[in-house]
Amino acid sequence: MFKKGQTLAKIAKIKELKEQRDARVIKQKKKIYKNKKRGNPNMLIPTIIMGILALIFSIIAYRKGQFATTIKASLDMAVGILPLLIFVFIVAGAIRTIISHELLLRWIGAESGMKGIFIGTLAGAIAPGGPYVSLPLAAGLLRSGAGIGTMVAFLTAWSLWATTRLPMEIGILGWRFTLIRFISVFFFPPVAGMIARLLVKIIKI
Repeated sequence: MFKKGQTLAKIAKIKELKEQRDARVIKQKKKIYKNKKRGNPNMLIPTIIMGILALIFSIIAYRKGQFATTIKASLDMAVGILPLLIFVFIVAGAIRTIISHELLLRWIGAESGMKGIFIGTLAGAIAPGGPYVSLPLAAGLLRSGAGIGTMVAFLTAWSLWATTRLPMEIGILGWRFTLIRFISVFFFPPVAGMIARLLVKIIKI
């Protein structure tokens, strides 16, 4: 009788935990839907700031007689970067539409815990390219429901581990320096992800 009571208590506890998890998933889905519906207001302020800076520097360049050179340099950079940006945004958009919310939340969502942080760390370590690749990918995953801690681990690993850049680093700086640098920052990405998970609960903006 006592064992039966324990079994029923365990079943009730499991059911309660499942209901709590489902409630968190539903809440997160509603938040994602709300963000999609209202667009991306977080981009408005940076866009305004960059617009003002572009205007100021354009005026300075014009007064120094370097306006045409400035525009040409800007267009050259845009032509070189634009194809990469287009492909990156296609990948980021595909991630948001192809991968189901349930799968994404289970593996890298806010409730994925250390599993999500380690996945983010490994993904960041092997992510190719510069910020034009990693930042749009992180933005797409965040808007799809990825946890902030996971994405902090992703970007930290991309920046510090940089396994795709290790051959170049070894060739330029030597294997000894590269080994010391890599060991020095080895634990930072998952630790940064764990700190970010704690800060999410404290900082409400």
